[in-house]
Amino acid sequence: MADLRSLDLIKTLIAFDTTSRESNLELIAFIQEYLTGHGVESMLVHNEDGTKANLYATIGDQDKAGVMLSGHTDVVPVDGQAWDTDPFQVTEKDEKFYGRGTADMKSFIAIALAFVPEFLSRRLKTPIHLAFSYDEEVGCIGVRRLIDKLKEMPVKPAMCIVGEPTSMQVVTGHKGKRSFIANVRGLESHSALAPLGVNAVEYAAELITYMKNMARRIEAEGPFDELYEITHTTVHTGVISGGVQLNIVPNACRVEFEFRYLANHDPDALEAEIREYAKDTLEPKMHAVSAETGIDIECYNDMPGLEMDPGEDVVAFVKALAGRNDHAKVAFGTEAGLFHTRVQIPTVVCGPGDIAVAHKPNEFIPLDQIAKGEDFMRRLLEEVSAD
Repeated sequence: MADLRSLDLIKTLIAFDTTSRESNLELIAFIQEYLTGHGVESMLVHNEDGTKANLYATIGDQDKAGVMLSGHTDVVPVDGQAWDTDPFQVTEKDEKFYGRGTADMKSFIAIALAFVPEFLSRRLKTPIHLAFSYDEEVGCIGVRRLIDKLKEMPVKPAMCIVGEPTSMQVVTGHKGKRSFIANVRGLESHSALAPLGVNAVEYAAELITYMKNMARRIEAEGPFDELYEITHTTVHTGVISGGVQLNIVPNACRVEFEFRYLANHDPDALEAEIREYAKDTLEPKMHAVSAETGIDIECYNDMPGLEMDPGEDVVAFVKALAGRNDHAKVAFGTEAGLFHTRVQIPTVVCGPGDIAVAHKPNEFIPLDQIAKGEDFMRRLLEEVSAD
């Protein structure tokens, strides 16, 4: 049965509306005050305009490498979703806690905070680091500033556990993601004189078609990783916008696309293929009509994937904490890839709740998942305690 401290802290954290478009400072202030009340100092790393912050704290000897527990404080919007309850007030029903962020991923943060007094009551041979970030849901933005600080630290965490909802499954890998905007610059003309213009929408369509054919080729030829539900890299177009009205050849079109790639699939090569097609195949046709036309492609977010060898110490360690012998990989991205690739901190993903209900109306976490998260934390407490 879940502990009352965890349940109360989950209720408190859910009540803060930390939708990514909002500030998370009130929630961070609560956590900082909570830690200060237990004698734990913390460091804040703000965004550029000071409206959001990461929090980093260490329980135990700061001169020793330790175990970092990482979670993001932001949640996705509830706009337009048909909730049966107030998404920012926890409702308990049928042995579940309903509310935005219950699964993704304030329950993990709450459980970690609930165990702060327990960690403080023991003599730790290995310190515990807490890393709580902002703007994960919009591309793992905030944690990058924290990572810059971690790089400067003389002693870095020895390992990291990102508590995203995996139903306490130990996750050793997730796909990387690159997101792009392609702005196609055409030449406007009357549609009766269409050959004298450069139709930006049509050239955008050619680019999209090429990328769809890339996706089909990868789906057929690989590479593949059978631990993923979708076993191959994907290429996806999500947004297209262009044109004013039918009798005008459009002079602009905007396309948003992404690829989610396996760790053994070179993202630079994928990006280069798309850029080369635009530059070498499409733009010469456009320039034949007007040199002012072209295709500008901007990568606006790059989230590296995670690929941990199952034989790594951190994997065995977290399996023991979770009471499991198996491991898995997931398609969704996390901050784990950034910790592993940018700071070389061995990282796995493991936390309570089910990603299948995250981001949806009536998001929930079963109470037994909270209890399993607490069991995980108790085992961690025993592993890092000297007595």
